[in-house]
Amino acid sequence: MSAAADIVKRFYTAAQAADGGAILAILHPRFQARSAPGMPCGAGGTFSGPHTVLSNVWGPVFSDFDTAPYDETWQETTDGTIVVTGHYRGTARATGRAYEAEFAHLWRVADGRISWLHQYTDTARWHEALA
Repeated sequence: MSAAADIVKRFYTAAQAADGGAILAILHPRFQARSAPGMPCGAGGTFSGPHTVLSNVWGPVFSDFDTAPYDETWQETTDGTIVVTGHYRGTARATGRAYEAEFAHLWRVADGRISWLHQYTDTARWHEALA
């Protein structure tokens, strides 16, 4: 695994531990995130800045779901983009319903921190758990 992939791996470890501080520590100050349209909790869209993403994406998701992303496959492209596929697994807090949703994450690392994320996921699975 490359040094950049090691940094991305730290994201999954921190997310599985629900450690917001550890997530913030590995994000570049100019972090950009694009999450899947249709995500529950208003978490879909394009966001700029580590604190904005934590407040508008991961915070609301972790508030409504006991969930984490579990990485399964890893690829690195020639331009340095890291592609990770896997599944989100967890339960909706309000309903207690379990869910599993596939994902693909595209990552970029700059200056030893995660600078960019593009997330694709099966948003219907998230919504079914809330219904």
